[in-house]
Amino acid sequence: MALNDWDVACAHLSKCDPILKRIIRDYRTSVLKPRGAPFLTLARAIVGQQISVKAAQSVWNKLQLAYPEFTATKLSRARVTKLRSCGLSERKAEYMRDLAQHFSSGRLDPTHWHSLDDDIVIAELTQVKGIGRWTAEMFLMFNLMRPDILPLGDLGLLNAIYRHYNDEESMSLSEISELAERWRPWRSVATWYLWRSLDPIPVEY
Repeated sequence: MALNDWDVACAHLSKCDPILKRIIRDYRTSVLKPRGAPFLTLARAIVGQQISVKAAQSVWNKLQLAYPEFTATKLSRARVTKLRSCGLSERKAEYMRDLAQHFSSGRLDPTHWHSLDDDIVIAELTQVKGIGRWTAEMFLMFNLMRPDILPLGDLGLLNAIYRHYNDEESMSLSEISELAERWRPWRSVATWYLWRSLDPIPVEY
């Protein structure tokens, strides 16, 4: 998704949804930017699961010190005890090694993901221990820059929709999916601005 695509998306969303039109106007300078290499992006996602951003950064810093050459090949042979000494739980240490082994063995090959449909990439990613649909969807948005991802498992998105479209009352996932149909084919962009309406400072996934 290039910058000119972003402009097209904002124009479409502003035309079809007056609520998003206002939000986009208020946060227009905020745009989704691609993250780093696929392995690093997914490794960071595993580190950050269920802990604060500050704690995740601390663990990440320790991992980079312990493994200056932070590659799938190196991490696939890492000892769980050494990974745990960097602050990872035993389960996350196992997830990290499994991710690294998928990359180093070629079971995950990011070179062909750009030609695959969203659901196929998600199916490949969720074969890795510790990577569920939400993490895969974040990867599609932040790394592959896919334009039409609607992460229905994301609490931030759900809370923003409740606030702006239903007077803070919850909605069913089917109701949200129906609401979001008007945003196609730019649901990633709609999600981005709904996030910004709750938290103007983007979090790196």
